[in-house]
Amino acid sequence: MYIGTDERIISGFESKKNLLELIHHSNALSAVNWLKEGNSCDGVVCDKELPGRNGIDFHETFIAEVDQGNKIPYLVITDERSAEDIQLAFKKKVDDVFHQPVNTEELYKRIKTLTVLKPRMSLVQKEKNDPETTIYKTPFFKRTFDIVFSGLALLCLSPLLLIFVIAIRLESKGKVYYISKRVGTGYRIFNFLKLRSMYPDADKRLKEFQHLNQYQNNEEEQTDVAENESNEQQESSKANGTILFGDDVEVDEAAHIQEKKQQQESAFVKFENDPRITKVGHIIRKLSIDELPQLINVLKGDMSIVGNRPLPLYEAELLTTDEWTDRFNGPAGITGLWQVEARGKTSKMSPEERKQLDNTYAEIANSRFSFWKDIWIIIRTFKAVFQKENV
Repeated sequence: MYIGTDERIISGFESKKNLLELIHHSNALSAVNWLKEGNSCDGVVCDKELPGRNGIDFHETFIAEVDQGNKIPYLVITDERSAEDIQLAFKKKVDDVFHQPVNTEELYKRIKTLTVLKPRMSLVQKEKNDPETTIYKTPFFKRTFDIVFSGLALLCLSPLLLIFVIAIRLESKGKVYYISKRVGTGYRIFNFLKLRSMYPDADKRLKEFQHLNQYQNNEEEQTDVAENESNEQQESSKANGTILFGDDVEVDEAAHIQEKKQQQESAFVKFENDPRITKVGHIIRKLSIDELPQLINVLKGDMSIVGNRPLPLYEAELLTTDEWTDRFNGPAGITGLWQVEARGKTSKMSPEERKQLDNTYAEIANSRFSFWKDIWIIIRTFKAVFQKENV
């Protein structure tokens, strides 16, 4: 649903009729009345400036009258970037704020991602309010260590950071830092900070180099085996009549399960000799200097020094099955168990191995000896900084 009058947004969504159905209302009252009639939508994109209303403030009304569980993704479009708007949006529980000019393709992708993540986040919040459910909370000693360690590290390393900030700016135009939305503990989304090690258009070129993805190539090496297993499963499902019926399609259950499994296994993205990385980027990645701004995330409480790597939204979107969700029951961190196990090895770590290590650390983080395990990981991290390959 789009609430507003910007013809660019309307035409942008209408050009994607093969992907979505646009529901357009020019004002908030019309939108609420339409929803109260029993209609529904998968997401809302709303202009900040509405007739007699503020699109950010309107979200409170939207939750109270239509979306009591706050399950429907809600995005706001502003004419210009404003810190006040961001703070107000956070207060009013708006999911995201975009400023003009807006790419409707990005809006569509954000809505799709939130459609998967928000129910999971609501479930985590429900469990958090359940006295019988144990939700991970950073222990006092771990949080104290995080603050002291990250503060001292930023103070000591600030000259080095300044040198590489200048080098990045001299080599290629664009911001010297990189901010991306990441999913951390309990599926909480936050702004993840790094020094930019790639060219500014790296994200847009991801599909162009997808054939170099190590995880995907590892799967392709096993294609014959996977196809044989899939064919056997499909034959078995036909014999047993296990066909799933949708509104307009019939889906073979075994094929559907196999497809989901392949999607989850290929969620992680990793390139060897990534062509999107700059010359300075190779140096700061080799020495893990690009990770240093995450010390600010640690000070803010978004992450810990040691934990499971916070995932980009497109990866976390696929990892919502029971076997994967355990990794989100521990802290997000700069370094962790899988990093020190993978660094310096010539063999490639499979998604399954990484999942097991992430789940293992989540169990460690909830044990009484987790602090000393963290110290052991940090010691191994210093050794692994001079790794043989990027991870």
